[in-house]
Amino acid sequence: MPISNVKIHNHNFLAGMYSDGYFPDFLVDKIKVILIDLCESIESERPQDKTSLLRLTHAATERINHLAEEFEDNDSELETEAREVMAENFDFVVRAYGFDSLDIEDVIATREW
Repeated sequence: MPISNVKIHNHNFLAGMYSDGYFPDFLVDKIKVILIDLCESIESERPQDKTSLLRLTHAATERINHLAEEFEDNDSELETEAREVMAENFDFVVRAYGFDSLDIEDVIATREW
């Protein structure tokens, strides 16, 4: 399903990770797919409240959690810079869909990174 939100469509996802050679692009691509999938889920399910949105963001966060070992296998890890970049991208996504008052720690509460 193509994304209809113009802000999302024009967003340069995970730029801080792509610009850092420490993070393999093919693994950053996997995180980007997860974030795009999140956007598609938000557009198709149209959550009307915080609980419904957090169910979607937590599922995306858990998918990223599962990539930690792959990063380690490729001499990388989801460390401080990655955490900050991913948190900024999650924050951008939820705000782009009108959820301006959510705390980012709630949005990514299930993170292991």
